[in-house]
Amino acid sequence: MNYTILIADDEPEIRTLLRLYLENENYQIIEAENGKQALELLKKEHVDLCLLDIMMPEMGGREATRAIRAMNRPDAKSVLIMAMSANTLQEDIQENRNAGMNDHISKPISSDKLKKVLQECDLKA
Repeated sequence: MNYTILIADDEPEIRTLLRLYLENENYQIIEAENGKQALELLKKEHVDLCLLDIMMPEMGGREATRAIRAMNRPDAKSVLIMAMSANTLQEDIQENRNAGMNDHISKPISSDKLKKVLQECDLKA
């Protein structure tokens, strides 16, 4: 099965590193520079997993997650959404969950961390 992953991060280097790893593992990738772009892409595309940076211009990851969860489409409540952030305090992670995110992956993101997340999400390419 071919899974589609949306990467939303305002840092091009992070998007590139994630894209290269994920494409190498046979995932289809969609990229956005901020949460607002991610939301627009999700209105048109089916996505299996969203990797959303918490702090982005125009719309951060939490705000984007709330908007995604409120969308009028069947998978809006169930699409997997992972926060990406260097903030790993329990309060920050809880705020992400309160916004509707499924989990948190800490930056810097290594291929091992990403592989573990994909396994936990049951998204084996």
